[in-house]
Amino acid sequence: MIRFDILSLFPEMFVSPFDASLIKKAREKKILEINVIDIRAFAEDKHKMADDYPYGGGHGMVMKIEPVSRAIASLDPQEGDPVILLTPQGESFNHKIAVELSAYSRLILLCGHYEGVDERIREHLVTREISIGDYVLTGGEIPAMILVDSIARLVPGVLGNAGSALGDSFSEGLLEYPQYTRPAEYRGWRVPEVLLSGHHREIELWRKRESLKRTLARRPELIEAAELSDEDRKILEAIKKNDIS
Repeated sequence: MIRFDILSLFPEMFVSPFDASLIKKAREKKILEINVIDIRAFAEDKHKMADDYPYGGGHGMVMKIEPVSRAIASLDPQEGDPVILLTPQGESFNHKIAVELSAYSRLILLCGHYEGVDERIREHLVTREISIGDYVLTGGEIPAMILVDSIARLVPGVLGNAGSALGDSFSEGLLEYPQYTRPAEYRGWRVPEVLLSGHHREIELWRKRESLKRTLARRPELIEAAELSDEDRKILEAIKKNDIS
């Protein structure tokens, strides 16, 4: 089981995404626990202000340290519990990080907003900063949803087939091979014969070749970082000789 505590200024954004599909089923099975905490509830002024103008002037508003600090403290984080700020300034999220985080029993996610957060939140309250890409969103709620979805599917019992996550794109550093299902032919478009052959070794080789071919064509930089076997390298050389055809 893994527990996600999500700190947000807009907790209502999480109702629908976490009440559908596999996430909903995993919550019902008690494989996942997801708690969404309203940061504004920890603001002590009568207007429940969780943001203020930045010192020194500038555009926009900045999230205040006081309500964020109280909200985190209310969760009684234990030593070793990651407290993650979702921010464009963080490290880029990827499958490797998802696997790493899926090993924890508890994750605390802080959704940034407005022009950012008081720098003291970074310095003293969070242990890690993560970005989902080089672009800016209105807040960290959607990035938090992405982290939960990506990490949750790696937790045993969330997926119906335990092997499903193992064949995903990026699980071995490469893009996934093409997938097909019934019917075997539609409008003259046929499924590759090897997949209908029942020859498991041939199917395995085809999938490996197609995975390498697709990665080389679409994300060649992944090839450099992937851990390739001798067989993989031989297949890759053959693909290159045939100009990725």
